[in-house]
Amino acid sequence: MLSKAKIKYIRSLELKKFRNTYKTFVAEGNKLVEELLFSFDCELLVAKSSWMATQGHIPTKELLVADDGDIEKVSFLKSPQDVIAVFNQPHYLIDSINPEKNLILMLDGVQDPGNLGTIIRVADWFGIEDIVCSPDTADVFSPKTVQATMGALAHVKVHYTELTNFLEKQNSLVYGTFLDGENFYKKELNNTGFIVMGNEGNGVRPEVASFINQRLYIPHYPAYRETTESLNVAVATAIVCGEFRRRLTVKEYDKV
Repeated sequence: MLSKAKIKYIRSLELKKFRNTYKTFVAEGNKLVEELLFSFDCELLVAKSSWMATQGHIPTKELLVADDGDIEKVSFLKSPQDVIAVFNQPHYLIDSINPEKNLILMLDGVQDPGNLGTIIRVADWFGIEDIVCSPDTADVFSPKTVQATMGALAHVKVHYTELTNFLEKQNSLVYGTFLDGENFYKKELNNTGFIVMGNEGNGVRPEVASFINQRLYIPHYPAYRETTESLNVAVATAIVCGEFRRRLTVKEYDKV
């Protein structure tokens, strides 16, 4: 049975200030926890005995058996599953990023945790291992973001920094999506550099946009048809990353 202190601790991690204080985050659900268990240090794992019986070695500092009532008390989901875990937040060195050899995503003020989590899944799918975020981008360790990553958080490093200061030190190609950009299906694309995606409502900030030297536009189809003003940022990210990787795949086939 979970103590009141443990319940209070886990529930407190819904708030960023406590996640920052303890340097931990919560993940819950059978598949998600299993994805993260061997990628991050686990401080505490609370699970039903039925879930534990299906596991081998469970790498955690503290393991507690719980019943349905215990899980419901600490869950952030509408339909709680069998396990919830508290992990230590990883620390990544932003200086290890190499845009000369890799494609890097950059997020300028993406606010919605679900969008951030989906973008992390997209990055993982297309082999992008680093995402650089502005300080006001949604917190990668919020329960909603972690849930939305569906385990991709184990494969993608998320960094936070002032984007203008960071970009001042770069000499790479910097791509960004704009309504007045060039049709990116007709433009030459490299598989190195940065792809900047902006805020859901306001797009990329002018001070960040000043560093973008490759302005792209995702055209709607057909061109004469009236459509919505813009795409959801996570959807736009998937389209852009997919096209970048498609070009790389075509080049690889051309070498065969």
